[in-house]
Amino acid sequence: MSKFFSGLWQLLTYPFRALFNRFPKFFKGLWRVVTFPFRLVYNILAFPFKKIAQFYRFLNTEPEERPLTEVFIDLTTNKDARQMFWDQIEALRMHLLRSVLALILTVCISFLFTQQIIDFLAVPIGGLDKLKAIDVTETVTVFMKVALLSGVTLAIPYITFELWLFAAPGLRPRERKLGLAGIPLAGLFFISGVAFTFYLMLPSALSFLNTFMNIQTELRPQSYFAFVTSLMFWIGVSFEFPLVIYILSALGFIKPKILAEQWRLAIVIISIVAAVITPTIDPFNQGLVMAPMIVLYFISIGLSYIAYAGRKRNIAEAQKKADEAAVG
Repeated sequence: MSKFFSGLWQLLTYPFRALFNRFPKFFKGLWRVVTFPFRLVYNILAFPFKKIAQFYRFLNTEPEERPLTEVFIDLTTNKDARQMFWDQIEALRMHLLRSVLALILTVCISFLFTQQIIDFLAVPIGGLDKLKAIDVTETVTVFMKVALLSGVTLAIPYITFELWLFAAPGLRPRERKLGLAGIPLAGLFFISGVAFTFYLMLPSALSFLNTFMNIQTELRPQSYFAFVTSLMFWIGVSFEFPLVIYILSALGFIKPKILAEQWRLAIVIISIVAAVITPTIDPFNQGLVMAPMIVLYFISIGLSYIAYAGRKRNIAEAQKKADEAAVG
């Protein structure tokens, strides 16, 4: 019975099979045209999942470890190694090019909001009406400088990500994940430092500077905005310290015991740095800068212990797996 139906199927489909064999390219092209909408929808829906899977494999791929001396020897003797080196240079060039394009884009975007940013930065002194320009081009210079600085600030996370992408293939999975997690955390710490400066430090610092020796200061846009932006930037950078210490401890470059033992020296260094950063010479504002930096230092010690403990645990697990593999 099955042979009968098989023969019947062969008989019924013979004209179509003969026609397909006669014009295979035409029917294949027709099939691709008919199924194109369905394939397009499938590729669009599957694209993010493919990229996530690809990125997950990238994060967890172990790099090829080679001694540095062997790498230099290969560069001088091996043509393929030299070609790989120039490929890396080309990859770095593309990362830098994308970073520059992103910087140009963020600066152009910041031009749309520069006036609002300037108005916001002038709040501690009571608004732009308190500023008096002397030079004809002073206001234009201030506008351009604030636009550039805000554009750079917006571009820093993406530029950091591009640098991470370049360095990631040579890092271990744990180091890649730490570096990737550090990018948004660095932005969060920087914003915290900027907010601390703007809302807590600037009002007291400006009050002291504007009435020092009972002389009323005539504020100029150029000097005021240069003072405000530089102060916010450097204190924002100082707030990155715990994150830097955590990553360096996780990578094994810094031991928490040394940080804990040298806390007195650290306070002396912090006081020197605070004296350089603080725009005033009074101990109140210098102490206002020192206080969060000292707190951040002790937070860094705690984070260093956590990171170092995690590193020792991972090394022990890796050694255990290696021993089990050797025994097996």
